[in-house]
Amino acid sequence: MPVIEANEKDFDNQIKTNLTFVDFNADWCGPCQILKPVIEELAEDYESDSDVKILSVNIDDSPELAERYSVSGIPCLILFRNGEEIDRSVGVAPKKAFVKLIEKNR
Repeated sequence: MPVIEANEKDFDNQIKTNLTFVDFNADWCGPCQILKPVIEELAEDYESDSDVKILSVNIDDSPELAERYSVSGIPCLILFRNGEEIDRSVGVAPKKAFVKLIEKNR
């Protein structure tokens, strides 16, 4: 499954079940663009895992979500379980750091 583009209309529905890894980003953000291929790889890696979803939220298109989750620096990656935030990471990191974050919270 590719990275799911989420917005304010469908976000709550997208995160309400399972483990959901959300990349809050913006098109103008250099570090976000560097991280984009890593997030796409994660989505490919977890494609066959029905317990994990990878979402992307553009904060310019969904400013209320950024405000609701206190996203003050991007890229901001938040891990949700059944709609509740359980972990977060801010900034660029290697793929293995995000895999570790997901796996430790299963």
